[in-house]
Order: sequence, then structure tokens, then C-alpha cells
Amino acid sequence: MSSVKKIQTWFQIHKWTSLICTAFLLMLCLTGLPLIFHEEIEELEGKPHLAKQVALGTPKAKLDNLAENALTKYPEKVIRYIYWDEHEPNTTYFSLSDSIDAPPDNYTTVIMDDHTAEVLETPNFQEGFMYIMLQLHIDMFMGIGGKLFLGLMGLAFIAAIVSGIMLYGPIMKRFDFGMVRTERSTRLKWLDLHNLLGVVTIVWGVVVGFTGVINTASEIVLGLWQMGQLSEMTAPYKNAEPLTGKLSSLDQAVHLTEQAAPGMQPSLIAYPGTPFTSKHHYAVFVKGNTPLTKRIIKPALIDAKKGNLTDLRDMPWYVNALFISQPLHFGDYGGLPLKIIWALFDIATIVILGSGLYLWFARNKATKAHITRLSKNETEILTVQAQNENV
Repeated sequence: MSSVKKIQTWFQIHKWTSLICTAFLLMLCLTGLPLIFHEEIEELEGKPHLAKQVALGTPKAKLDNLAENALTKYPEKVIRYIYWDEHEPNTTYFSLSDSIDAPPDNYTTVIMDDHTAEVLETPNFQEGFMYIMLQLHIDMFMGIGGKLFLGLMGLAFIAAIVSGIMLYGPIMKRFDFGMVRTERSTRLKWLDLHNLLGVVTIVWGVVVGFTGVINTASEIVLGLWQMGQLSEMTAPYKNAEPLTGKLSSLDQAVHLTEQAAPGMQPSLIAYPGTPFTSKHHYAVFVKGNTPLTKRIIKPALIDAKKGNLTDLRDMPWYVNALFISQPLHFGDYGGLPLKIIWALFDIATIVILGSGLYLWFARNKATKAHITRLSKNETEILTVQAQNENV
């Protein structure tokens, strides 16, 4: 294939992959901006910490007592998950639902004070500006179908980046890097700016695009883990009798897990019958303490009847890849400086997408005008020929 033919092929790939994904990428970039700074936005709104500060070493209430008080407030519900938010010290979150197998969006959150065992708040996380931004960014309120569709748009975005690189290389053989021809037409100026910003944001675009694609496959990853590692860990209980009566102590489950995984702390407890465990176990997920290891968790299974530890394993690589990609997608590894860098690249990408649309419309307009001129000239020539023949 000749070099001209290759360039034409790459141009077609770049044009159509860009056109297919541009509208959705614009939506993702616009919704992603506030999500990058969601913690800072909450602080600006003046949201106070829920639990009062206490003296260092103040004993905490038992986790079993917290669970009991949460159920006292909502006696008709069941606890499915317990988790902790590192940005809300001295609190424990309980996720309650109408039944253990209720849909994922059927939940009520109860925030408890770790020391007084009092209910601090029952927030509604399914409303407000940030909730709308998050759902639009994750699945456009379309569930797993929306997630997978956005994953395809992410793949188209990566293809557009690769094809853009293949086009920019031959161009830079004839011009200086970073060239913006300000003295030429508006379309050429925007073309040069589009190319320059595209090259500058290559690495960021690939990272964010690839991690975004991974995040859209979260349900698939969960399914693979359930069929693989979780199935192996719970295999001895496959034919066990259903749980009846009172469950074993939550405090004991956490204590056994911390003994088996020293240096790690619990981040989530899944009750028996939820998707993250079996019908016979608490699943206590623990994490590390560094910026990287706190994204990598280990599941420990505790027999919810006998109270003994039955298994503790490292997560498979594909699950860890998902956990690492989630914060990386929003620049949530290096504090505010990295978030600012992520936001600047996000804005640059919005300019790239907008300029790409402008260039496409401008090119179409110029092409139509050229065709119109050719048609007009052809008509004039045919008219003159007809006149000469009549003479």
C-alpha cells in the first residue's frame, strides 16, 4: 500500500471514529470535570464532619451494637453492607434494603457514630447535582447497557487517538512541531490547534480512555470473580444447610480478619446472601494504608454461624486492575495538584472535540461549495456549447 493510500485510510479511520464518539465524549468530559473535584466541592458547600471529635484513645462502641441500632431505626429492613468512608472519621455506614436480594438501587444509608452508637444521618445519595453527574458519566441512567455502550465509545476514542498519531507524523515531516498558522484561514488555524492539543494530550487521553473502558466492565469483572475465585472459596459450603437464627459477631469477624491480614484495615463487610459473598459467610474486605495499597483489597470469608475464618486470598489481577483504574480515571492519586492537571487535560480534550466538529462541518461546507462551483462552471460550458451549435 502506498504512503498516500495509508494516509487516506488513517484519515477515514480518524474521521469516523471521532464522529461516532464525539458527542458522548463531550458529555463525559463535561460531567467528569465536577467529579474530579467532588471532595473539594463538598467542602466548599460547607458540609461539616458528621461525628464530633473525641480524645485520642476513646473506646469505640461495638460494631454489633451499631448494627443493632441501625436496625432499630429501620426494623423492616435488613443490612446488606457495612463500609467506612476515610473522609468521614469516626463513622460507620450501614446500607439497608427491603430484602437481602433486593435490586442494587434499593437501599437506605444510615451513618452511625463509632463512639456513641447514635444515628448521625440518613442521607439520600440518589439525588442532587453530583449524583446526576455521576450517573450520566457512568451509564447515562441506562444500567449495564449504558456502561457497555460508553465502553465502546471509549474504544472508539482510543482508535481516534491512534489514527490521529498516524496522521500527525507525516504532517510534521513538512512543518515544525507545534506549528499554528495564525496568518492563514480560520479553518487552518483550528486544524493546527486541534493537532497540537491532540499530540499534547496523547498519554492522558490513552490513560483516561483505557481506564474508562475498564471501569465500564465492572459488572463483567464481578461476574468473573464470582464464578472463579469466590466459587472456589465457598465450594465447601455448596451443600450446607441454610442459615437460621442469629448470625455470629461482626466484631469477631473483623478481629479475625485483622489478625490474618496484619497492617490492613476493613473497608467493607458484605452480609451473607449478597453478591460479594455466599449465603453462609460474612465477607470482610480489607485494604492497605498507602495511596496504592488502599486501592487493592483482600476478601476474607467468615462463617456467619460459627464465627471462624474459612478463607483469605489476594484478589485476581483483573479485579485489582479494576480497583486501580477507578481512581486513576479521575486523577485521585496525587491530591489536588494531580486533580488540577487532570482538569486542564479534560478542558483541552473538550477543545479538541469541539474543534474536530468545527473542522468536519467546515470541510463539508467547503466541499459542497466546491461541488457547486464545478456544477455551475459545467452548466455554463454546456450552455456556451449549445449556443455555438445553434449558431
